Amino acid sequence: MKVVKKINNNVAVCLDNNGDELVAFGKGIGFPKMPYELTDLSKISMTFYKLNFHYYQLLKEIPAEIFEISATIVNEAQQLIPHALNPNLVFTLADHIHFAITRLNDYDGLQLPFSYDVEQLYPAETKVGYDAVKMINKQLKINLPTSEVTAIAMHLVNSQSPEISSADTATLNSDDLIEQATKIIEQQFDIVINRKSFTYNRFTMHVRYYIKRVQEQEQITENDNEVLFNTMKDEEPQIYIGAKRIANYIDDILKTKSTQDEIFYLMIYVKRIVNQETGRKKE
Repeated sequence: MKVVKKINNNVAVCLDNNGDELVAFGKGIGFPKMPYELTDLSKISMTFYKLNFHYYQLLKEIPAEIFEISATIVNEAQQLIPHALNPNLVFTLADHIHFAITRLNDYDGLQLPFSYDVEQLYPAETKVGYDAVKMINKQLKINLPTSEVTAIAMHLVNSQSPEISSADTATLNSDDLIEQATKIIEQQFDIVINRKSFTYNRFTMHVRYYIKRVQEQEQITENDNEVLFNTMKDEEPQIYIGAKRIANYIDDILKTKSTQDEIFYLMIYVKRIVNQETGRKKE
């Protein structure tokens, strides 16, 4: 196997014997001068073919050890859950774990509560969530809260149904709703969003799952999530207004009512986009 481009010291773009491109994980494979022939394939811990362009950015942002943990979690999930999982789950779950660690640091340990409703509805996914949090805390020597069990379980639930149905009450499909949500942000903050950016791809993925949850009446609903929500609402009032306008629009179309927790997570993704585009305008 030929290693042709370094992503980091432990991840690289390679070509297999058929000339097909893949991304390989392995300790130290990105360290030697490129290109070179890797003869000891036992160094490779996992590989991914036909990788979506947007996930290359994740590989640069997130430590390889988090991807290794995410892959282990997905392998356990595939053994316990009798449904096909989205092949991109390793990347979306790694992104969530990395974000959870960042949130733990930024908000000094503030956390979402554990959901007993999720535990009752999705026992297999919750078991994987418990095992995942224990493994993450042990391997990374951190202390993620029990609430992350719920978050990881919901990632597994959502990954079983990656396609989002269109609204029964309107001719608009999820792409139309996402585009309108994008225009709301652009109008609110007087920006033009780069729809090919990695941050925007994350936003659209979140909104697709958000639409799915409100349609299927499976929203994230936690009554004790006042502190994080109110902190962000007070510190970022314009972000809150933008997220609330999006939620109101979607609720009006789908005849639903978004929970405070859904709006909170929407605020996080809106903030990411606004920070990206305002930073780009200053350059």
